[in-house]
Amino acid sequence: MNHLIEEIPMSYEKKELYHKETTSKIAEAYTSIIKGVKEDVEREGLVKTPERASKAMQFLTHGYQMDAAEILRGAMFKEEFSEMIVVKDIELYSLCEHHLLPFFGKAHVAYIPNGHIVGLSKIPRIVDVFGRRLQVQERLTHQVLQCIDETLNPLGVAVVIEAQHLCMMMRGVQKQNSLTTTSAFTGEFEKTQTRNEFLNLIGSRLA
Repeated sequence: MNHLIEEIPMSYEKKELYHKETTSKIAEAYTSIIKGVKEDVEREGLVKTPERASKAMQFLTHGYQMDAAEILRGAMFKEEFSEMIVVKDIELYSLCEHHLLPFFGKAHVAYIPNGHIVGLSKIPRIVDVFGRRLQVQERLTHQVLQCIDETLNPLGVAVVIEAQHLCMMMRGVQKQNSLTTTSAFTGEFEKTQTRNEFLNLIGSRLA
């Protein structure tokens, strides 16, 4: 594992540990990039930038080291509850695989249990696992849905992601206020009434 965050009990201190060889290899690549844009890698403000950027990239892609299905299986509980469960406004940060620029926004996830429920905190973790990889929003949406669908075997799953992409905002068309929405549905959510109930819930501001 290239990246590990170790929690220290009692003090709540966190230590970030990185594989030295991997960190050094990625840092060398960043050094070449900095030289390639005609900057001075020996300048005071840039001397440690390759190492910092290397560690940042490892953190931003640490989802490759995690098993989303295993996270869900570790918090599954038998329960006869069969109404819609919605976790909305999940903060999302990822890297566009086309330009290695961030996209960020919110994910809204719902499922209808079929004998099992999962700890609510695990849903945002699943979003993080797939988000912390080189991604496109369309694939990310389906990966979250597929993982929940295959692991929990619910009556249905719904995922909607709303995100802004810096590759559109900072370069290319440079449209700062554009928002991209993707959605995916399975099972009961393919029915218009159930899907509309979900969309109304994520669009409302519940007190």
